[in-house]
Amino acid sequence: MRDVREQLFKAAERVLLRDGPSALTSRAVTTEAGCAKGVLHRHFADFDAFLAELVRDRVTRLDHQSAALRDSAGTGTVADHLADALTTLFESVAVGLVSLVISRDGLRARLRETTPTGLPLLTEATVMIASYLTTERDRGRIAADADIDALAPTVIGAGHLLFADREAAPPDAVAVRKMVTTVIADVVREP
Repeated sequence: MRDVREQLFKAAERVLLRDGPSALTSRAVTTEAGCAKGVLHRHFADFDAFLAELVRDRVTRLDHQSAALRDSAGTGTVADHLADALTTLFESVAVGLVSLVISRDGLRARLRETTPTGLPLLTEATVMIASYLTTERDRGRIAADADIDALAPTVIGAGHLLFADREAAPPDAVAVRKMVTTVIADVVREP
């Protein structure tokens, strides 16, 4: 197998999206990837080590999204940028990964090495939103006295709640934008 790590990660994501966190086992991942179970264990110390690397890999991917979000500051509307960022974040495998992290104590313990506080993935997503809001505040589009440290986790938490239902269809763009607009209403300073 070429690029075994990425193939196993993609297989894990497919299982997670299709069947949920409780169905994610090393056997399910290797079956989905079309390889022997031993392949996973040749590349990772154990299944929790594999899952920790999967989450860390997906956290690293937030760097690109964060840079693009910050670069959008001063253009369009703050609400549209935040709604798009939340949709990109939560329509991916992120909701499933958050559920996985919550449900597996061993995985959370391993992730504490890189994310000592908060919930991995959501913590980094909150940093992404805070960085963007700070940039918008510097440009005068967010009130100078806005409490970014409270606002960013509020945006992430409300966004996560909108997308968290695995049984229902994801919220539409109108619902996401309405939630964002409501959360930032008191601090936005756009014409």
